[in-house]
Amino acid sequence: MLPTLTPGEWWLVRRTRAIRPGDLVVFTHPYRDGHIAVKRAVRREKGGWWVEGDNGAASEDSRQWGAIDADRIHGRLWWRYRPWAPREAYSILRNNRG
Repeated sequence: MLPTLTPGEWWLVRRTRAIRPGDLVVFTHPYRDGHIAVKRAVRREKGGWWVEGDNGAASEDSRQWGAIDADRIHGRLWWRYRPWAPREAYSILRNNRG
């Protein structure tokens, strides 16, 4: 999902079945049980969602698997945040004293 998702980011997932086109969804991979994947919901299909990665040339998605069953979808990415690196946190705390 690069460039949308980058290493080091943390996301909160809202467990919901209320998915709309354009949402980033979290689902169980259709052919690798136990693996979780994140893709963009493109459209409703019979029985599920058509999902695609933002980097189409390097993405494994509904273009290979077909639509994802709605039962496999856990929710949508709702809030992104980046944890502070220790050096950044120290700098912020040191500069905000007093």
